[in-house]
Amino acid sequence: MDIKEGFPGSVGDTPLVRIPSLSAHTGCTILGKAEHLNPGGSIKDRAAKSMVEAAETMGLLVRGERNVVVEGTAGNTGIGLAFMCRARGYRCVIVMPNNQSDEKVSTLRALGAEVELVEPAPFANDGNYYHVARRRAEELTADGGARAFWANQFENTANADAHFEHTGPELWRQTDGKLDGFVCSAGTGGTIGGITSFLKSKRVNIACYVVDPPGSSLYNHVVNGTLEASGSSFTEGIGIRRITANFARAKLDGAFFGSDQETIEMVYWLLAKDGLFVGGSAALNCVGAVKLARTLGPGHSIATVLCDGASRYQSRLFNPEWLEDKDLKVTRPEDLSFVRDV
Repeated sequence: MDIKEGFPGSVGDTPLVRIPSLSAHTGCTILGKAEHLNPGGSIKDRAAKSMVEAAETMGLLVRGERNVVVEGTAGNTGIGLAFMCRARGYRCVIVMPNNQSDEKVSTLRALGAEVELVEPAPFANDGNYYHVARRRAEELTADGGARAFWANQFENTANADAHFEHTGPELWRQTDGKLDGFVCSAGTGGTIGGITSFLKSKRVNIACYVVDPPGSSLYNHVVNGTLEASGSSFTEGIGIRRITANFARAKLDGAFFGSDQETIEMVYWLLAKDGLFVGGSAALNCVGAVKLARTLGPGHSIATVLCDGASRYQSRLFNPEWLEDKDLKVTRPEDLSFVRDV
């Protein structure tokens, strides 16, 4: 019998799918790790599970006592944590910027999380959601009414551990070690930090790249050694202007820039050509996969992560007025230039 134990037991072991249209257009085998099929709907379920279980091991959370998990998040990590808290009987407090999708906020509240929305602010500002979440955990601890654990997904390396110990080995096993390249975007850096460090430990010449959206510093960090950044992106939960403890573990050979226009075209392309209903982060990862295929040339096997689905963003990604406001243009699938012209 093969029986999983509740929500925690069903996280991971996601399928690796070949993306036919991108494979045909690049001459490479383009593979997507279907992380949107995790029970909480995103790759962040892995980080949430790992951070909670690590906290339990260290005695920072004790089942059966009054515990509260606090986190600052763009949403998907919060959803994973809310599921874990339900499974473990913990209270969950989530701090989010108020510019994230309504679908994420409503999902968190449906799961019983207490959601605090704050104005978007730079990391250097004390009003940034990261700092607000830290203070909320400190306040709850000071009150003495509950055991408070701040998950701190950016600097908590249990995040990257989840991918070094599980996601990376799954990729290696599913490809029989016949993998030439890996690429994905980064927010906390946990996914790329864990997966690339594992893959490089198995074979150093696997080409590992980050793909970075507007407003983020990681492209410049890898290519130019600076943290310069400009602009902003519609993608949620990825892109950052500092180097986190999780991202510092990444073993990278290079970086690509992915524009918002390329990303939105990929959202529509994957739906029209492959029936893949993915969010902006997953689409950007596929933009990176195409760019890595162009770099390596035909005949190679390249993997990325389909980190989340489109259902948490459809009121934006499939809303003509929202797209027009962002100056994003989508026409018929056959007119989408980014992949057609590969």
